[in-house]
Amino acid sequence: AVVDGDKKSVGVTEANLKDFLTEPVIPEKKVSADGRVGVANGMAYTQYGGDLLPVETLSMPGSGKVILTGSLGDVMKESAEIAVSYIRSVAREFEIRQSFYRDTDIHVHFPEGAVPKDGPSAGVTVTSAIISELTGCPVRGDISMTGEISLKGSVLPIGGLREKTMAAYKAGVRTILIPRANEQSLREVDPEIKENVR
Repeated sequence: AVVDGDKKSVGVTEANLKDFLTEPVIPEKKVSADGRVGVANGMAYTQYGGDLLPVETLSMPGSGKVILTGSLGDVMKESAEIAVSYIRSVAREFEIRQSFYRDTDIHVHFPEGAVPKDGPSAGVTVTSAIISELTGCPVRGDISMTGEISLKGSVLPIGGLREKTMAAYKAGVRTILIPRANEQSLREVDPEIKENVR
């Protein structure tokens, strides 16, 4: 540091580190165990590491439109379309009105639109959030999930499991749903997470 033209050394310690840094711009996310209808927690892999990716859905009378908002790439849009098609095929199993795709608009929103989101791994999260919205059954807030969904409803493997699980754990998630095909990837997950997360 330079003080009055003289160079002086400064010791930085854990105790005074905050004096040199500004507060974080984005507060850390924390989940609540309370479930909400139409909301499910996914996990994203970004250029900065992992991130918790909440997905919000809302249904309203309409003509069967699917509205997508957030900073989304084409693959995310395809995931939402696949989710709706799959839900149509299993509507009876979930006691969802068969005509929902003709008389209901579904809005799918990925909050924090400034963070670009692309990739198919939110498919299972989008599907869960829409089913929750259409059935009125809440999704637990302390669970997060990841996995690409196929048109037939299979959950396909994903990448970035280490980063995704770290982000979920830091946010307070203690149950994480992953594709069965990613069981081998558990080797790369931090040991502390494996000890504390189901």
